[in-house]
Amino acid sequence: MTSYVFEPAAIPTVAVAGQTARFPVRRIFCVGRNYAAHAREMGKDPEREPPFFFTKPADTVVDDGATVPYPPETESFHYEIELVVAIGRDGFNISRDDALDLVFGYAVGIDLTRRDLQLEARDKGRPWDWGKAFDHSAPIAPLHPVERAGHPAQGRIWLTVNEVVKQDADLAELIWPVADIIATISQSMQLKAGDLIMTGTPAGVGAIDIGDTVKGGIDGLGTIQIRIGENGPKSLDAKAAR
Repeated sequence: MTSYVFEPAAIPTVAVAGQTARFPVRRIFCVGRNYAAHAREMGKDPEREPPFFFTKPADTVVDDGATVPYPPETESFHYEIELVVAIGRDGFNISRDDALDLVFGYAVGIDLTRRDLQLEARDKGRPWDWGKAFDHSAPIAPLHPVERAGHPAQGRIWLTVNEVVKQDADLAELIWPVADIIATISQSMQLKAGDLIMTGTPAGVGAIDIGDTVKGGIDGLGTIQIRIGENGPKSLDAKAAR
């Protein structure tokens, strides 16, 4: 029996609609600039180049209905509504035609972003981790299994802040559809059951503040809602914590 120097953290999970069992999360892949209009608002050419990716830690997942603390070190905290793909089968070097066979289900998610830190890193040619991979940065609503939801390729995707519409687009506008994204990732590494893919956000991203209510949805997949709370706990000196 394996022993540990301290109790291991709980496995991050996402709820599954209509089930008590939850989906264990292994990794979170995110697709950058996958809607042309969003690429333009970020100052980039939306030409159909190969997709690029960044990641979030699995334990950044947050359930629907949660209060998300306003994160430290930012003055530009942004929302990004996204279609989330949950991988239910392992696969490596998968063809586009076979890619959807790996999908367990789909959900509505929000890629929360410290935009000022992201853009500073981008402009210096540095990784995006500090802007994208911070605590509580991946709110995800319950997953809808494929056998009930199918494979959504079109349908409204939208987000409101305090009931004001900020993002409003269609899944058909994805530059790289889900099958292409899965096939591309699988060429570089083996996808595993438990992996999540956040597929990119449409135009209309913007800042949110303490007290704001953020709600979004995708046709056929329901909605997600979070509230932005006070700043998280202050840093704790490691020696004082012993």
